Parts: sequence; C-alpha cells; structure tokens
Amino acid sequence: MNAVLYQFLIEVPTAAAIWSVLLVLALTLLTVLVARPEREDPLDEDAAPTDDPAVEAADLRRYAGEVAVAAAHAARTAPRWRDAWLAAQEEVDRAWTAYDEAETAARRFVGAGALPTPRTPRTPAEYAARERWLHRAVVAAHWRGELPVQRLRDVFAHRDGWDPRRHPVEQEVRLARAVRDSRREAYLAAADRERAAWRDAERAAEAARALAVEAYAAAQRLRPDRVPARSRAATAPRTAAATRWRPARVG
Repeated sequence: MNAVLYQFLIEVPTAAAIWSVLLVLALTLLTVLVARPEREDPLDEDAAPTDDPAVEAADLRRYAGEVAVAAAHAARTAPRWRDAWLAAQEEVDRAWTAYDEAETAARRFVGAGALPTPRTPRTPAEYAARERWLHRAVVAAHWRGELPVQRLRDVFAHRDGWDPRRHPVEQEVRLARAVRDSRREAYLAAADRERAAWRDAERAAEAARALAVEAYAAAQRLRPDRVPARSRAATAPRTAAATRWRPARVG
C-alpha cells in the first residue's frame, strides 16, 4: 500500500509538470500566430480587377484584334469545306450512276441459270482457252474501273469461287455480278465520305458564324460612345430586353 501511495505521489506531479509545459508552449505558439500580420498573396493582387480605363481599353483592343483574325481565317476556311462537300456529293452521284448501270447489266442474266451450258470438248486446250478468256475479261473490267485490284487477285488465285474451268457464259454472268457488287461497295463508301464532308462543312460554317458574331461584339465594345458596363448597371435596370445584344444576320 505504501509503495502504491509513493508511486502516485511521484508520478502525478511529473505528469502535471509535463502538461503545464505543453500548455505554455501551445499558448505561446497561438500568441505568435495571432500577432503575426497576414502576408498578402501576390496572385490575389494580379487577379484583382483594375479600374484603369487605359488598361481596359488596351485589353479590349487586343482581344478584338485576335477575334477579328480568327473570324477572317474561319470565313476563308468555311467555303473550302463546303467545296469539298460539294465535290463529295458529285462523287456520290457518279458512284450511284455506275452502280445503277451495273445492276441493270446484272439483271440481264437473271434467267441465265435456267439455260443449259453450251457443250464443248473437255480438253486441256479448252480449259486453257477458258482461263485466258476469264483473265482477259477481268483485266479489261479492272482497267475500266469496274473491279478493284483485290477482286482481280482473287480471280488469278482462283479464290472466292472463281474457277477458270467454267464455261465463258457462266464466267460472264459471275463477272457481271462481281462488277455490280464492287460498284455497290464503291457507292456506299462514297456516301460515307459525303456524310463526313457534310459534317465538317457544317462545323466550319457554324464556327465562322460564331466568330463573326463575337468579332462584331468585340468591335462594338471599342466604340468611343459606349457606356461602361458598371455605369450602365448603376443607371439602368438589368432586364433581358435591355442587356440582350442582337447581332446582324450572317449569311
């Protein structure tokens, strides 16, 4: 019991002394922080708006010049995008006409399958002649722009159902259908390019219109008889009709 009492009497004053020292240090630090003047942030000074009319006018002139240059560039660029779209439109028309002609030619062979194939002697010379006819026909179609080079390779490699041993009548029917399919693929690709060109032309025209409106507004803010925004806010009610700016229509 005496040992416990002795330990209590020794440790309690020690702990009290430690807490007293910590409390004094905390109060000292708090006093220093309260008495220390706050430093001004230089970023806040830069961000603060200036009331100098000359500085404000210089900023307005610089901004108006930049927007005017951007608007002029957009006005020159937009017609080029429109011309590209018109060229893509003409390409679509040509591709459709070619596909329509190939479809008409392929329809002429719709009933060809019901007719018997002409009988010829099945000799090596006959098969060689059939292969030469097929190669000449597909090469001529390729040079006319009716077959892409990939289909030409398929014919010479005997891929995709191309068999040089078939009769020229059968090969002619297959060739007409291959031309039709190739023209259809070309038309679909041209239509995709036309849609992409139209979207690009629309974006360019919209950007040109927006920049023209902004350039006009910036030029209006440079007029010497313009009433400052703060004075106008103090003397006139801020209504939608009074503050809305109506730009001139841009064609």
